[in-house]
Amino acid sequence: MRHEVRFSGFGGQGIILSAVILGRAAAIYDEKYAVQTQVYGPEARGGASMSAVVIDDEPVLYPEVTEPDIYVIMSQEGFLKYGAGAPEGAVMLLDDGLVQDRPACRFHSIPATYEAKFTLNRVIVANIVMLGALIATTEIVSREAIEKAVLDSVPKGTEDLNMRALKLGFDLGTRSMQNETA
Repeated sequence: MRHEVRFSGFGGQGIILSAVILGRAAAIYDEKYAVQTQVYGPEARGGASMSAVVIDDEPVLYPEVTEPDIYVIMSQEGFLKYGAGAPEGAVMLLDDGLVQDRPACRFHSIPATYEAKFTLNRVIVANIVMLGALIATTEIVSREAIEKAVLDSVPKGTEDLNMRALKLGFDLGTRSMQNETA
């Protein structure tokens, strides 16, 4: 099954790294096909940046995301530029506190930046928290695959922090799913 995932936020939040890790988890550890693309030109420092991943069970013949079905939005500007037009059938994860608007599609408000800052004392891992929430809410790749991909992708010496961030994201995503069904 083909999934098109669009990540957006501001430069410096690890938007591109998030997409790279997701693509790695799918292609290397879940034995799916994946292609990752990015837009970071002048947006690299502070403006809205975007990265995307196509994941499929079959070879990806067209690498561009044309109809995203999953969105991960970590800034208000990113929402306005890349998420506001999300189709009704999509699912969106929003960084609660940084994104004020709400989409017409199903969404999960995840306090990723808040929790990274106040629970882990490192705002820099908010993107990893969001990745954990993404996996918990969509199961687009297995938890084992994303754990291995995170460990492969983060700087040496930060593995423990990033694994705690990922697991915090799993918990936040699971809670969001439980609240949705309650």
